[in-house]
Amino acid sequence: MTDPDGTTPAHPVTGLDDLVHQRVRLGILTIVHEARRAEFGFLRTQLQLTAGNLSQHLGVLESAGLVEVEKGYAGRRGRTWVTLTAAGDVALTEEIVRLKQLIARVETTNGG
Repeated sequence: MTDPDGTTPAHPVTGLDDLVHQRVRLGILTIVHEARRAEFGFLRTQLQLTAGNLSQHLGVLESAGLVEVEKGYAGRRGRTWVTLTAAGDVALTEEIVRLKQLIARVETTNGG
């Protein structure tokens, strides 16, 4: 396939973001996107992770500016909530676009 200007476009896989595409982080971003705000325990249960593993992935996403982590209390119990930042929303959207492009290529090749 070539673009109208005669160049060959990069394969969609080259646009995948390793930070976002990693299985657990993609799961975090999609769950938080759906929920708008997710509690740490909910994420841990849904993704079947240990608290330490989830904390590490949240740290990576927070350092990259894709999520905000807020600590507080619900009654007397400490809670941690996660929300998607505007940059996180853009990163997730771009990743989904690339994945859809990959799916379309496979379906076209398979006659689907």
